Amino acid sequence: MKWDPRKYTQFSSHRDRPFFDLTARIAADAPRRVVDLGCGPGTLTAALAARWPGAQVTGVDSSQDMVDQAQALDQAPDNLDFVQAGIEEWEPQPGTDVVVSNAALQWVPGHQDLMRRWAKQLDAGAWLAVQVPGNFGAPSHALMRELAASAPWKHKLDGVLRHGDAVDEPEDYLGLLTETGFEADVWETSYSQVLHGEDPVLEWVRGTALRPVIAALEPEDFSRFEAQYAHQLRAAYPARSWGTVFPFRRIFMVGRKLG
Repeated sequence: MKWDPRKYTQFSSHRDRPFFDLTARIAADAPRRVVDLGCGPGTLTAALAARWPGAQVTGVDSSQDMVDQAQALDQAPDNLDFVQAGIEEWEPQPGTDVVVSNAALQWVPGHQDLMRRWAKQLDAGAWLAVQVPGNFGAPSHALMRELAASAPWKHKLDGVLRHGDAVDEPEDYLGLLTETGFEADVWETSYSQVLHGEDPVLEWVRGTALRPVIAALEPEDFSRFEAQYAHQLRAAYPARSWGTVFPFRRIFMVGRKLG
C-alpha cells in the first residue's frame, strides 16, 4: 500500500496532538536508545530526539516515501536517524529504553503478539508507549466498509478493509501489559475535532483509512466509489457554519517494565 506524506500531514495539528498526549506519560529521564515504530514523515520522531538529546533516536516506517521525507527534514538533530522496515520485522536492540508507536499498530494484524514479544525482549525499566485509533465503529469507517461490501464493489474490495477487530479495547491492552510484567497506564480520549473546507472528513480519510481502497481500485473505479462514499459522509457529518465536527476516539497505553 502506497502512502502519501503530503496528504498524511494535511491535518497535522489534529494528528500530532495524540502523539504528545501519549509521550507526555513516558517518565524516562536519560534513555540510551529510543525507537519510533511507524514514524511517518519523521517530524514527531524529531521531537523525541530533541527531548532526549543523549539518546540515539530511530524512526522506523514501512513506506519508503515516508522515510525519504523523514531523512530530508531540515535541521534534524544529530542523534536522529530513519530506516525503512516493517513493524513486524523489528526487534529491540540492547539498550532500547523507549519504544513508541503512534497510530500505526492498527495496520498490523496480530500486533498484540508483537507487543508480547517486545515485552519479553525489552530490558527491565524500559518503556512501551502505544496509541491506536478506537473509531473503527464510527460512521467514517462503518460506511466505508458497508459500501465496499455492497453489490457494485464486493468483488473488487473483498478483504481489502480491516473490520472491527483491528484493535482491542483499553482493558484488553491493560491486561496484556500487566500480564507481561509492565506497570501500565491505559486510557482513552475522544477528540471533538473541527475540520474545515469542502468534504473535510473525506479529505481526512484520504490520508489514512481510504488508502487500501485507493490502492485496490483503478482510478476510474475509485472516483465512482469515492463519490458515493462522500455523499454518505456529508449526511453523517453535516457541515455547520463554523466547521464540521469529526469525533475521533483514541486508545493510549504506556507501560514501564518491572524487574
